[in-house]
Order: sequence, then structure tokens, then C-alpha cells
Amino acid sequence: MTDPLDPEIRAVMDALAAAAAGGPQGLELPVEEARAASDATGRRFGGELAPVARVEDRDLGGVGARVLWPAGHDGALVLWFHGGGWVVGSLDGFEAVCRALAGASGAAVAMVDYRLAPEHPFPAALDDALTATRWALAHADELGCDPARVALGGDSAGANLATVAARRVPGARVQCLVYPVCDAALDTASYRDLGEGFGLTTASMARCFELYLSGAEPLDPDVSPLRAPDLGGLPPAFVLTCSHDPLRDEGEAYSAALSAAGVVVDLRRYDGTVHGFFRWIGATDVARRAVSEAGAWLRAGLR
Repeated sequence: MTDPLDPEIRAVMDALAAAAAGGPQGLELPVEEARAASDATGRRFGGELAPVARVEDRDLGGVGARVLWPAGHDGALVLWFHGGGWVVGSLDGFEAVCRALAGASGAAVAMVDYRLAPEHPFPAALDDALTATRWALAHADELGCDPARVALGGDSAGANLATVAARRVPGARVQCLVYPVCDAALDTASYRDLGEGFGLTTASMARCFELYLSGAEPLDPDVSPLRAPDLGGLPPAFVLTCSHDPLRDEGEAYSAALSAAGVVVDLRRYDGTVHGFFRWIGATDVARRAVSEAGAWLRAGLR
């Protein structure tokens, strides 16, 4: 069915399982414990923070963000929405990978501090993403960036926010989607085959949708972008999927839907990887390669 896991990926998964001591992991924990565990994973496997020229916490039209300017900043801006099922994740927990992405792309990376569920259910996170996007497209010059050279990006639930924002607020140059959440049906072959034993589980995703939606319609295109009736006119997309990820098939189906609508798509499946690996840059070569390749794609697309 799939190739074996990359040995370094397997080593990280084994370390996470050992830390859990046979108990629940990740998004199957109580919310506050899951948040602490997510940040701990980012610190443990994200490695040392790469140097950048400047770091500032800024306000993007009423939404907080941490902006990372790399040395040799070329005037471009990437709005980045972190993963975590709309429930966990923080600026601190994702700063290592975003610093690496800033260096690889040459762009300033603004890590958007959107509100989390269950305290702030749908559409709070999306509203924050839309607000930050509108602000960036109008005021990127206040960050020393060109409003005509803005990218939207994110991983997992953050990639979901990024691609919905790209559809709802035209003007971004490109979009970078790392193992995106694209559909709430949870019924693909990759959910059936990979929904247990590879980190992210079907039960975890079901719980995230429950906490995020709080009764809202799961197949709304603003929740499930694969259900959008028209994807034409969206910016070119880099889409990253993992061989051993229950979200693999929906991300690849979304890539196909974009292509069918005339959008230029660069789809890359990383064999031997699992959901969440993108920020394991301190522990795995494949994560470092993925960040480097995403950054190079952004650099080219934002010229």
C-alpha cells in the first residue's frame, strides 16, 4: 500500500509514543494538555531557532502576528497560519519552522495568531485569517513588504484557513499548502488505511471538527474547501502531502480540483512521512528538505 516510514520519522514517532507512556497522544488529550504537548513537540523536534534579521509582534488590522524578517529580505511577505486542528498550536511552537521558511524563501513570514477553538469556534479562526489577509494586501508596505507580493500559506488546519482566505480575498500572488485539511467527510481511502498508527488519527480529526464547528455545517466550503463550487482564478499553489497521512487523499483531490479549474499546481508527495513532520526540522532530513523546497518555490513565485 505505502512505502516504509523514513527511519528518522519513525524515530520521532517512537519518541513521542515513549513520552506518552502508552496513553493518549496529541489531539486525543484534553485541550490544555494537547496544547502543551504540541508546543513541547515543536521545541523538541524543531531544533535551534535559526537567526533572522528582525522579529516583531505586530497587529494586522486587529489580529496579532509575529513577523520574522530574514537577512536579505527581498520585499515579499508570507502570511502563515499554523496547524493544530484549529484547537492547538502557538507562535512559539511553530517559530522554528517559520524562521527556516523565511530564510529559504527570502520573504518576511508573518505568523498569524488566530483564535482557537473551542473557546472561539467557527468562524472565529477564519474571520481572523480573512482580516489578516485583507490587511496584508492593503498594508504590507508597513512591514517593509510589497502588497503585490503576498503569499498565503499554512500547514494542516492552517492550510485550510490559507486556501479559504485565498478564495474569499483575492489578491495573493501564490498559496503554499502543507498537508491541508480540505474536507470534513473523513471518508477517503487514506482515512480508511492510515487513520490509526501514524500519529494523526481519524478520531483526532473528528474531535477537531467537533470542537471547531460547534454545530456549524461541516460541508460548508469555508470548512471543506474541496466542496467549493468554483476554484477558478485562485493563485498558483504548492501542495505538500505525506504518504502516511489520513489527509493525503483529500489534499491530492484538492490539488486535482485546482488543476481542473485552471490553477497552476505543484503537488509533491513526500514518501515515508507522516502528518506534522514539516516542523521536525531539528530531527529529520526530510523535513529540512521539504521546508527548503517550499521556500524555493515561494521565492520563485513571489519574484
